[in-house]
Amino acid sequence: MSHIRASSASLIAGMAPCGRNYDCGVEFRFVCSCCAEEHRGIPTFGATAPLFYYSIPKSDRDERCSLGSDDCVVDQEHFFIRGCIEIPVHGHEEPFIWGVWVSVSNESFLDWLRLYDVEERSTQGGPYFGWLDAWLEPYPSTVNLKTRVHLRDHGVRPYIEVEPTDHPLAVEQREGISEVRLQQIYETMMHLGDKHDSL
Repeated sequence: MSHIRASSASLIAGMAPCGRNYDCGVEFRFVCSCCAEEHRGIPTFGATAPLFYYSIPKSDRDERCSLGSDDCVVDQEHFFIRGCIEIPVHGHEEPFIWGVWVSVSNESFLDWLRLYDVEERSTQGGPYFGWLDAWLEPYPSTVNLKTRVHLRDHGVRPYIEVEPTDHPLAVEQREGISEVRLQQIYETMMHLGDKHDSL
């Protein structure tokens, strides 16, 4: 499986990258059309590293890369911040979340580091311009979509705002998605390997 796309091999269902709590209200549940199992709760998918990280040979990563839980530096010239693209789900308070990485400038990265441990940081830095460094499987290519990185308080990972274009990811962030669409995304991500194996 190529590392160019962020599939179920690099995106983990159920991970909560933003560390936020919601009053779930009406529980989201569905029966998967691929495995016939019932799934409950709004899923979340998050990448553990930027796409660019995987372009570095494994044998060189320890020397060339510094990968943390919330940021990454490659060759001391490529800088990445981890954040959340939140997609409203119609009828639910809790959003669907893509945990992604964005490439930012050295200046923005240094400002991010300066504010990393600051509790009330949302008004002290950002938003930062960034290029999305993730290819989310359910959409046309999402690599290098323009974004804004908005800092949040109390250690919550940044909110990633996709540039408001007609790209399907940007449209869904603005307008939200239905439960049916969320089920489609879940099935695509969790059973992508099954589909490839059948080809």
